[in-house]
Amino acid sequence: MRDYPKPPFPKQQQELPGSFQKMDPKPDHGEESWRGAGRLEGMKAIITGGDSGIGRAVAIAFAREGADVALSYLDETDDAQSTAQLVRDAGRECLTFPGDLSDPEHCRRIIAETAQTFGKIDILVNNAAHQLTFDKIEDVPDEEWRYTFATNIDAMFYLTKAAVPHMGPGSSIINTASINSDNPSPNLLAYATTKGAIQNFTMGLAQMLAERGIRANAVAPGPVWTPLIPASMDAEKVSNFGANYPIGRPAQPVELASAYVMLAEPMSSYVSGTTIAVTGGKPMM
Repeated sequence: MRDYPKPPFPKQQQELPGSFQKMDPKPDHGEESWRGAGRLEGMKAIITGGDSGIGRAVAIAFAREGADVALSYLDETDDAQSTAQLVRDAGRECLTFPGDLSDPEHCRRIIAETAQTFGKIDILVNNAAHQLTFDKIEDVPDEEWRYTFATNIDAMFYLTKAAVPHMGPGSSIINTASINSDNPSPNLLAYATTKGAIQNFTMGLAQMLAERGIRANAVAPGPVWTPLIPASMDAEKVSNFGANYPIGRPAQPVELASAYVMLAEPMSSYVSGTTIAVTGGKPMM
């Protein structure tokens, strides 16, 4: 077991959406540690929020397991280029799509151009998310509430709806939920509400797509050391992030990647409609 960093971390803050390259300590996405075994050989994947955090870790793992990857991200060009290069270093093709997923037309363009280039879509990872913290409901602007829903759950619907016609039997949709799906943090009211919706969306989708041989599952992370943390929380909370979980620290992004690979690989053909909790020992009920 690797000795990953534990809080307290240096106090730090960034502007949204943040960059992993400015974090202290820098997150581990599996750049040095992930060794592929051909579990996704020849498959074609789309990963939203693929520039950093969980998305970057999943992109590295998927590529080293044999998949070509399309990365969607907001505007974090340096992070995205770094991730894309690691995909290409693994001998795989990588497409990049900067832009705002709250725009339905951008979602549809990602799917259309990926399907045209790759010829098919085997894996869709709906991972991108937006969050901000507020102590009182009166402090949450209407526009912030709407943007959180547009990014976290509306985009998931647009992307999935557009992707399914390009997916055949054995394909997999993996949605990033959260421990907030079942145990909502009050100061993340909008974010937590969307994560509950994602879990419900995933369970219904799995039933809807079962007869077409397409699986749908969710991964529910606990605290993960990603740029979203210093970009959306005050410095004191960042310093102690994850300290109250049983393992005593947040996950590194690489520690999530194995769940996504397992859900995507053909050997998991009977796994659908489930949520895998990766929460450092804290139960989800």
